[in-house]
Amino acid sequence: MAEEHDHGAHMHMPPSDGSMSKHRMMHMSFYWGKDAIVLFSGWPNQDLGMYVLALLSVFSLAVAVEVLSILPAVKPGHKPIAGGLIQATVYAFRMGLAYLVMLSVMSFNLGIFIAAVGGHAVGFFLVKIRALAKAKPAHETMSSTALITPKV
Repeated sequence: MAEEHDHGAHMHMPPSDGSMSKHRMMHMSFYWGKDAIVLFSGWPNQDLGMYVLALLSVFSLAVAVEVLSILPAVKPGHKPIAGGLIQATVYAFRMGLAYLVMLSVMSFNLGIFIAAVGGHAVGFFLVKIRALAKAKPAHETMSSTALITPKV
């Protein structure tokens, strides 16, 4: 007997409890709605409040990925192995969060996708605004050197 294949936007997945009696659908294309499964089986479980929590969680994870992109500076005098270990630990944590965001986006839910992209954008903005605030504007450095340099 030949099997019928569903070539539509869904893929039949057996339930996680091991029973084969009922099937649930896994989306294989983008869709709107709160009926997503994000990271954990049964979450947010078509509950609007939990779906909003999932959106905020993915947004926060994406912001954290960008903020952690600034590795801690290794200060002179520290042992290179200790500094490298600290940077490697932060990097591993950042990559773990990035993979969680990626897996969330693989739910194919547009709300989750928008939350992830928005979180990355906000995190990038926070990182860049901090870097720009630390950098001295060119006109400040020009005027301070002009005052110090004697005219000949």
